[in-house]
Amino acid sequence: MKTEEKLALIKINAFKYLRADWLERLLGIFGSGQEILKQNPQTLSEEGKISLETSEYFLKSALELDAEKEIENTAKVGGHIYIKGEEGYPEEFLNIKEPPLVIYVRGELNTKLAPTVAIVGTRKITPYGRRATIKLAGDLADAGIVIVSGLARGIDSVAHTEAVKRKKPTWALIGTGIGRCYPAENKELALGIIETGGALISEYPFATPPLAQHFPRRNRLIAALSRVAVIIEGEVKSGALITAKMALEQGIDVFAVPGPIDSPTSGGPNKLIKEGAGICLDARDIIDALPVNIKSTLVTKELYNNKEEIPDLSPEESKIMEAIDEGESTVDELSVKLNMDVPSLSTVLFSLEISGYLRCEDGKYSKVKI
Repeated sequence: MKTEEKLALIKINAFKYLRADWLERLLGIFGSGQEILKQNPQTLSEEGKISLETSEYFLKSALELDAEKEIENTAKVGGHIYIKGEEGYPEEFLNIKEPPLVIYVRGELNTKLAPTVAIVGTRKITPYGRRATIKLAGDLADAGIVIVSGLARGIDSVAHTEAVKRKKPTWALIGTGIGRCYPAENKELALGIIETGGALISEYPFATPPLAQHFPRRNRLIAALSRVAVIIEGEVKSGALITAKMALEQGIDVFAVPGPIDSPTSGGPNKLIKEGAGICLDARDIIDALPVNIKSTLVTKELYNNKEEIPDLSPEESKIMEAIDEGESTVDELSVKLNMDVPSLSTVLFSLEISGYLRCEDGKYSKVKI
């Protein structure tokens, strides 16, 4: 992409009511961001089928932004600006309903780095919510999962902090520009996220202040960067449930941590569970929801070794579970390894599968729960 066009699109992104379908229509009519900005409000209104008031506000917002200064300021803090479709722009954003035109990244954003799990919830965190977040985020980060959240007070901050404590990467999708920190008390945490290989990510211009409408909107990006979303605490009408809704719309598994029925902050998770969300009691529930090929890349031995022994397994079933361990095995491989004939082995495998202890995909058996 030519520098002049990139600068034009950075300017266009300054319009805070920008919609992807609206921009695509304008680009289809005028051919480029540079040409859009050359139009007068009247032409833009007539050709783009938008109100004159909107076209005036759009051009004013775009032309007032110094795009070269945006690049300069971003570079000063070690950041980068990526345009939709440009190398470095996350592929995960391309498939959502409103892909951002521009993203600002401060730190390292490598979406191929490791599996990702969103942990979100209320700003009004309870002692129970804090304990649950510390346990879940800590165990998931230890396993090698990147924690994705929103850097807000409460659940988000605790989740990021647990990753940073372990010097593990975590990604924060923020509702301000990357040149601002909100809430202000999270400035040290934000720096810690960058220093431990994580990233601050925003679709808003560098110095954008915290505006109320930005926070629900950024939730779609939290969902897009995650393989699983976990809701820990949140009222029935809360930003956490917006994230859950957006995750479901994007085909992402949603889990919720159950809580006391008389606690307003557990109203959201309990409602999600009632409507069919997965129940999250510990990190293993999340890990078991990941595809086998991803689960096998994680460091989970200690996590699973701490789980209680299953009391109802027969000696043959226990041997099979031990033989499979954390990998995958075919019937023939297990037959050789255990010196069991295939018919007898198949009968025991079927029993373990219908009991929910094993899954079989493409003829290979792996553990679901131990």
